[in-house]
Amino acid sequence: MISIEDCIALSGLTRDEVDAISEHERVPEAAATALGSYLMGKDKVGTMAIREMLRDDIREAIHRGNHAHAADLLAALRHFLTENR
Repeated sequence: MISIEDCIALSGLTRDEVDAISEHERVPEAAATALGSYLMGKDKVGTMAIREMLRDDIREAIHRGNHAHAADLLAALRHFLTENR
């Protein structure tokens, strides 16, 4: 049986990146993994979409006053940008 960790590994994303997509789109992590994998296959357009989701999530966390979560999301964004230039 394939686990969610296997799906995440196959997507080319990290757990934090998938969690951010899940949060942004308000979908379960399995659906977020599928969406992220699809977007990663769309070259620049897909990586730009994921980048914007992460940025939106950071803004929302700051707006809610959840600075610890914003910091975690910022770390995920930094990693994503480093890996997907």
